[in-house]
Amino acid sequence: MGRAVRDTHWLKGLRRAWRASPRRLRFGVFVLGAFALAALAADFLAPYDPAMQDREHFHAPPATLYWMDQKGEWSWRPYIYRSRLEDRIEMIYREDRTQAFSLKFFVAREEYRLLGVLPCRVKLFGVDAPARIFLFGSDGLGRDVLSRLLYGARVSLSIAAAALLISFPLAIGIGSLAGYYGGAVDFVCMRAVELFLALPAFYLIIALSSALPRDVAPEARAASIMAMIALFGWASLARIVRGMVLGLRERDFVASARAAGCTDWRILRRHVWPQIAGLMLVQAALAAPGFMLAEVTLSYLGLGVQEPLPSWGGMLATGQNVLALTGFWWTLAPGAAILFVCFGFHMLADGLREALDPRAASLDWGD
Repeated sequence: MGRAVRDTHWLKGLRRAWRASPRRLRFGVFVLGAFALAALAADFLAPYDPAMQDREHFHAPPATLYWMDQKGEWSWRPYIYRSRLEDRIEMIYREDRTQAFSLKFFVAREEYRLLGVLPCRVKLFGVDAPARIFLFGSDGLGRDVLSRLLYGARVSLSIAAAALLISFPLAIGIGSLAGYYGGAVDFVCMRAVELFLALPAFYLIIALSSALPRDVAPEARAASIMAMIALFGWASLARIVRGMVLGLRERDFVASARAAGCTDWRILRRHVWPQIAGLMLVQAALAAPGFMLAEVTLSYLGLGVQEPLPSWGGMLATGQNVLALTGFWWTLAPGAAILFVCFGFHMLADGLREALDPRAASLDWGD
């Protein structure tokens, strides 16, 4: 009974904190949470396998959902018509209106593992064969853009998140050592930071990526890219941590803890790191888009994640000509997803900054 009461109070406190948080923070959490959930549930949400090709429907435009039949009567279930390629030169598709295919939800398909663990055979939606539903159109090989966008979100976002989880603790550890101890420790740590900051990080990542063997597995290549991005992404964060710890080590509460006999580890863990946690979360939210864009750029140049794993950068590489920009605009959907994710991270960082210091708000959204 007591545990249930504590859980209820905890949930109520969480709801109150959520309602009192800045709108920008809530908006950023909502956008990033939506993309994260879509990436995790890509197997369930995507109607097709991202590598499945349909050479009869290459560069097919987004499907049109109809809610009224040809008699003008309302249909409670949307439907589509099967598209046929009539002109391969002009890429003109025509709908075959002799038969309608209703959009069905929770349809049975080939078996997969939901979240990589649970065996499942259910997809969110689909249509009966021989029709194919391309809500976001198809690419030059007849692959569903929506399915590849969802699976690409899993690859691109996971690489960025893993790189951040590696570089963030490394930056906190080295920056804290330099700022807290000073002297020779500070000198050695900051020379290492300056070395990494002086290196042309992006060009070195390109060189290291191009040096990877072409026959390496796509998953291993993705892990290598994540490690390279993290290797060159911690230095700027470490310098920020060093400056904050340097200002805190002479404060009265740190001196009191040292006089009370607390160890350096306890002082850092209980007195210093809680003081800089909020600002470091802001810096992490600002750094995350850069990590994601690094992977997107490498994949766009053909040096990042390789097929059959889809990534947003690899998908954008197919739209680097005028014909794709003007005729097959739906293949640029990953660009819109990248824009929304970057915007969500910046809203998250701005909301965290405002929550920590409401007087520093640069925009007024009515909070």
